[in-house]
Amino acid sequence: MNAPNQSGWKPEMETAAPDTVAPTHTGNRALMLEEPLIFEIGSSANTGVDLPEPGSGAANRLGGMERSDPIGLPGLSEPEAVRHYTRLSRQNYAIDLGLFPLGSCTMKHNPRLNEKVARMPGFADVHPLQPQETVRGALEVVNELAHWLLTLTGMHGVAMSPKAGAHGELCGILCIRAALEAKGDAREVILVPESAHGTNPATAAFAGYRVENIPATPAGRVDVAALKARLGPDVAGVMITNPNTCGLFEPELKDISDAVHAAGGYVYCDGANFNAIVGKVRPGDLGVDAMHINLHKTFSTPHGGGGPGSGPVVLSEALSPFGPLPFTARDQGGVVHLVEEEDAAAFGHTQGFGRMTAFHGQMGMFTRALAYILSHGADGLKQVAEDAVLNANYVLRSCEDVLDAPFGASGPCMHEALFSDKGFAEGFSTLDLAKALIDEGYHPMTMYFPLVVHGAMLVEPTETESKAALDQFIGALRSVAERARAGDPALKQAPFHAPRRRLDETLAARKPVLVWQEPVSE
Repeated sequence: MNAPNQSGWKPEMETAAPDTVAPTHTGNRALMLEEPLIFEIGSSANTGVDLPEPGSGAANRLGGMERSDPIGLPGLSEPEAVRHYTRLSRQNYAIDLGLFPLGSCTMKHNPRLNEKVARMPGFADVHPLQPQETVRGALEVVNELAHWLLTLTGMHGVAMSPKAGAHGELCGILCIRAALEAKGDAREVILVPESAHGTNPATAAFAGYRVENIPATPAGRVDVAALKARLGPDVAGVMITNPNTCGLFEPELKDISDAVHAAGGYVYCDGANFNAIVGKVRPGDLGVDAMHINLHKTFSTPHGGGGPGSGPVVLSEALSPFGPLPFTARDQGGVVHLVEEEDAAAFGHTQGFGRMTAFHGQMGMFTRALAYILSHGADGLKQVAEDAVLNANYVLRSCEDVLDAPFGASGPCMHEALFSDKGFAEGFSTLDLAKALIDEGYHPMTMYFPLVVHGAMLVEPTETESKAALDQFIGALRSVAERARAGDPALKQAPFHAPRRRLDETLAARKPVLVWQEPVSE
């Protein structure tokens, strides 16, 4: 199945030579502005603000804390500073500009309704040190969101305080450790399949466990026989990503969970890809004991919006008693409380492993997520998953004749399409294709991940994109793929039209220039 107008490049076409275009005096190309560093614009000898010289009175008020050495920052006027950062902002790529194909990241449209709610007084200006009596409405919102997260996942309890995905993973693993320690069971191994997210083994190791790898089958899913063969009295649990990082659903997760439980362990599920199954599958029904949910992925923002994330962790009945403080709970009179250490016994929570963070969580993420859930409703959330999966399969099947799809024969993918660089001309790589996509006006997809696929390219279109938007992206992707297969030499020099040409990324990583020195005037 090919989308219309998917490819405009032919091997016999001449490649434009942008370097032959006459340069401009400024270095600008129309509205593509050449922006120097702020240190090159301003000078530490100048200032854009008039301040009085510090006198004896000022020095006394500072109490000896005044700066004695020059700060070394450039001085700019207000227009210069505003223009500099505005011009830089124009060089950003964002979901509000176009399709953002990062795989395993769920970069999708953030409804403006959610932003409006997050900015309402009482939410936007709430302070974590306010008395509970003054934030009853905010606590109701947190508790309401917790209710819907439990409903959507079929779980028993939820910790709302983790700040994002890996923080949530650590929360779940610490719950598992606490549950095992309560039984006097000192297990020391966490099993992590090859198809899991890269943060999973890092989290388990950080929590003090020894990590052992479970291989994948040729179809890109967990080798269940190998996992079962490794289970034993030293295995604390398994960390599994479902849908996995190959973009595939793990249909044997319930069988895996039953086997792990029978061996005395627990099941952690990485919920970063929950967008593919929200409203369709409840992880609790699959035997999952703990799962983090990236509110900033599945339930808008997206992906933190460059700011804070949020990673609530839903827990099974077996792990709920060991969840961290604080948490919200409703008393017999119907009032929602933020339960802290001094209140834990009154609410029957005496086995919690401790705290994940100083305060409860990210209020802005909570309000956005609840607004997203309530505005979509049950049918809307179900459609989110269906459309995300449909879009990913459309990309997969529209490109598999020009891009190798290593698991294309494993059945429909879920939220993301996985390709590799197999079939490219000698010397051409995934990086070359990604750089050429920048010229086409797209942020590149996730590259070289998952590690089980050589030259991996992971594309997640999400439910945001229309068929017309997908057709345009597919056309661009097919075009650069054909150039890579044909060995177009210009591909090795792309991008041509970005603010900066291709950098020596190896040199930049190994010998970064971290200190700016003001040029010495002649």
